Amino acid sequence: MIDLRLKVDPLPLDVPLIIRLREQTDVELGPHDVVLLDEDGDRREYDYNGFSVGVYTRSGESMDGDVLLLLPGQPSAHRLIRANSEHNTFLVTEQCDQLCVMCSQPPKKHHNDMFEHFALAALLAPQNSTIGISGGEPLLHKHRLFEMLSVVIETRPDIRFHILTNAQHLEPSDIECVASFGRDRVLWGVPLYSATPSVHDEIVGKVGAYKTLEQGLAVLLRAGASVELRTVVLQQNWNDLPALSEFISTRLGFISFWAVMQLERIGYGRMNWTSSFKDTSTDFDPLARAIDIASARGIQAWLYNSRPALFLRPIVRMPLQRFLTGNVSISIFAIVVMHAKLVVVFFSGMIMPRGFLHWGHYEVAVILDSVVLSGGVFSYENDSDANRRARLQKKSGPNRS
Repeated sequence: MIDLRLKVDPLPLDVPLIIRLREQTDVELGPHDVVLLDEDGDRREYDYNGFSVGVYTRSGESMDGDVLLLLPGQPSAHRLIRANSEHNTFLVTEQCDQLCVMCSQPPKKHHNDMFEHFALAALLAPQNSTIGISGGEPLLHKHRLFEMLSVVIETRPDIRFHILTNAQHLEPSDIECVASFGRDRVLWGVPLYSATPSVHDEIVGKVGAYKTLEQGLAVLLRAGASVELRTVVLQQNWNDLPALSEFISTRLGFISFWAVMQLERIGYGRMNWTSSFKDTSTDFDPLARAIDIASARGIQAWLYNSRPALFLRPIVRMPLQRFLTGNVSISIFAIVVMHAKLVVVFFSGMIMPRGFLHWGHYEVAVILDSVVLSGGVFSYENDSDANRRARLQKKSGPNRS
């Protein structure tokens, strides 16, 4: 469990304070750095311009470079940046204009504008960090968000952002600004749950959301932005997944990749679990067909939180001829997902002994009896190659060498 809220000794603050913890003195210190003075059990004492700052954490855990947000009168600090992680997320607002049936962060009505402090925290982040921007709906405060992004992107060319947004508040007038952020600096994570407007609108709890989303995606397209489409697998959209894949691969081919994920049992997802959760371990066919369609048309599709727990990185960009002939090596962290059945490699090394790969109208029997595990990589041959060699050996006679 990652501690994102840390107990602190309250300071006499009138305004929020951003500090960066420093356990080493041989680094260049800035005005927001606090230096470790003493450690006693789970309490660490830092010096901040002559003031004692007490932070409580697990003994032995390194916090050098972590960035904290301290609020007036609160006995805990928000751990905005964990220096030992390349990925951190800022919850910039809890307001949202949707009520998604599976929302893991149910919205609230109030909003505290902390963009100035988030910008400072980002500027204090380690080199080459990726910072997630989440909510609520961040674009409800679009102008403040864009100001923060502009400052950080201009000052720290090594920082990248991953913004989760419903994209419904983007307008044609935003194209120039979005383009100025740079395709390689900002990844826009946008949810799309169905190609049927009424189904998408039902899932997000907002009439007209699909139509507005289309307009937002058009803005991102015209701005040349990098887009991650995000789809949660639900009972509500289960039968729509192949059609959604058709829509994405024919109408939204500009996206960087398509992330397909299982429902998390938290927030509204827990409350609506019975009516929304779809167990893909008992029925995978519509999802497999959706992945098939997208992959065959050059769309990267990644599967998260599925059952069994697998990471999907399709290898279908490999030319079909190369896949069907010769030896193919694949990372053990990959799985091959084709039309109706799976060839699965589990992290334990367990392998399904035999199966079929389906690719469109191709059906190729795959023999996995001689799978070789070596350094995290396995290789296999398809049966057409094995049979071909057997026929050649039969014709040429036994090997006399």
